[in-house]
Amino acid sequence: MQLVDIGANLGHESFRHDFDAVLRRAQEHGVARMIVTGASREGSEHALALAHAHPGVLWATAGVHPHHAVDYDDASDARLRELAQDPAVRAVGEAGLDYNRNYSPRDVQLHAFERQLAIAADLGKPLFLHQRDAHGDFVALLRRWRDKVPAAVVHCFTDTREALRDYLALDCHIGITGWICDERRGTHLRELVREIPADRLMLETDAPYLLPRTVRPQPSHRRNEPMYLQHICAEVARDRGESAGQTAALTTATACRFFGLDAAAA
Repeated sequence: MQLVDIGANLGHESFRHDFDAVLRRAQEHGVARMIVTGASREGSEHALALAHAHPGVLWATAGVHPHHAVDYDDASDARLRELAQDPAVRAVGEAGLDYNRNYSPRDVQLHAFERQLAIAADLGKPLFLHQRDAHGDFVALLRRWRDKVPAAVVHCFTDTREALRDYLALDCHIGITGWICDERRGTHLRELVREIPADRLMLETDAPYLLPRTVRPQPSHRRNEPMYLQHICAEVARDRGESAGQTAALTTATACRFFGLDAAAA
């Protein structure tokens, strides 16, 4: 069983002391390939450097998360355009809106999001998207740009059935994380994953965040890492009425198509 982790923040400082071991454990647990998330200008540069250092195992995204939208300027835009043209960068993002924390003002978030939508459209790259408590503004802006970009994935989906249907109507892919393993807040996802077409569903850890609560025993450090993707796969499979092998095969094939990975390597 081979899996693709479509969203891992492997540039996070918590991975610096044992990065090679993290990759080794991922491989040992069937996670053969990972997409390293770029969430800031510097983070995107780091994600690309990691992809260059581990060809065939890691690829990258390049973008500015809405938390950092206040730092988005012309220099950031130019640098992201440069990074996104590298063959190892397979999507523009993590881009979008986050009205839950509002670390950047909403108008600033909207501006940074639209500039990144333009990068994806100009370069013909897929989008790796973030949305939290901002669905109305997010989907309105996405509708204006969706036909200008080849593909889009709403990463770490935790929203409502109505939001899911809006995204599927826009031919978006959906990324499911360990949120579905959380009996306190993820139970609604157990029904919703049944409604996601197999060719629109992908899996991700969002490491080092969102450690699946189904991991036993829970590590004392609470750090998530790609090796735990199999726990997410198992939960999704159960809720969709599939075997874990079926879910792994379907989500891996979808991720390979979306990110342009070599399916033969799976």
